[in-house]
Amino acid sequence: MTRFLIALLLFSQANTQVEQAWKLAANGQRDQAISLLQQFLTAAPTDADARLLLGSLFMEAGRHDEAVEQLSEAVKLLPRSADAENALGEAYTSFGDYKNAQGPFEKAVALKPDFAVAQLNLGEALLNLGSRDASAQHLDRAIKLLGHGEDLANAHYLRAKLYTDAGDIAKAAAHLQQAVAMRPAFHQAWSDLGEARKTLQDDASALVAFQHAVELAPADAVAQYRLGVEYLDLNKPHDAVAHLETAYRLTPEDQSTLNALQRALRQDGRTTDADAIREKLSDLLRRRDEANQNALKGTSLNNEGAKLEQAGNLKDALEKYQVAARLAPESVPIRVNYAVALLRSGKWTEGLNELHAAALMDPSNSKIKQTLQQALAQAPVETLPDWAQKGRGQK
Repeated sequence: MTRFLIALLLFSQANTQVEQAWKLAANGQRDQAISLLQQFLTAAPTDADARLLLGSLFMEAGRHDEAVEQLSEAVKLLPRSADAENALGEAYTSFGDYKNAQGPFEKAVALKPDFAVAQLNLGEALLNLGSRDASAQHLDRAIKLLGHGEDLANAHYLRAKLYTDAGDIAKAAAHLQQAVAMRPAFHQAWSDLGEARKTLQDDASALVAFQHAVELAPADAVAQYRLGVEYLDLNKPHDAVAHLETAYRLTPEDQSTLNALQRALRQDGRTTDADAIREKLSDLLRRRDEANQNALKGTSLNNEGAKLEQAGNLKDALEKYQVAARLAPESVPIRVNYAVALLRSGKWTEGLNELHAAALMDPSNSKIKQTLQQALAQAPVETLPDWAQKGRGQK
């Protein structure tokens, strides 16, 4: 159960139905709790406590839009609540949307400057958004405010990342040492501590840290890779192979892992196996180069399509977009252009599917979401895809 959901216990005392929903959630009956809260909010839509709890339950269930919707309503009902703002920010970050999380976290610390967790959350969001100086200020504030426990360990861990980026490895190592002291099972911090110690040329201590990380999280590909490379650098290729092979099984298309593994196999005398891995590495590089070339071609065709569309030639523009989307399927802008052209051509089902796919690829993009909602409202009912019909039925 998330920290935020546990904290909501203080809200649940306001009325018996919210308290009952809390107890259901605490007993693992999340669906029943959600159903009870939805029924309650039909009769009492302005109950902020119910929306806070419902939003947190949606967040735990991975239902992003519904979580944000409920917590946004709670913020409107509680405009001076730092806790509500922080909860909304945590909903965004739980789905990796740091851009939209920044605003609620900033409001939370403005309303309550000594709100340690909100300071930590804002520091993490800013770190992920590349605002390193601002992130450092909030993380330093959080470290001063947090007394102990996992939150303080996380703050030290994130602060270490900023020192690493700044090239101050000694300070990074000091923060990581504090992180693992407070949270001994913090495998990411152990792994980063190993890297820091290695950079500081303390190979013996680095090896111990890498070993701790792997023992705590054997399915962590980065930890396995780092330990394998350390053994390789210590001229222990046989030990290196075991960990690099594990990293390879976990991430078979990681270029660094493939390169290190083929080196370790060769040094361990397994020439045939090393040649096989080298061939896989060559194939990976060829496929990546092809993907890069296709992406460039896709961008060029997309630009040509945009010019044709602006000139009123929708038919030819649509053909350009279609080929571009096939060449660069991971490009959200190309997929959106293709989707809109399909919709303008009256191909509602195909257009909605493409736009829906783009929204899933970039869930923080409110413009795509708004365009999709408008398209769904305008589309003939019989053209709606299955996913849209189910969503409309649920509403």
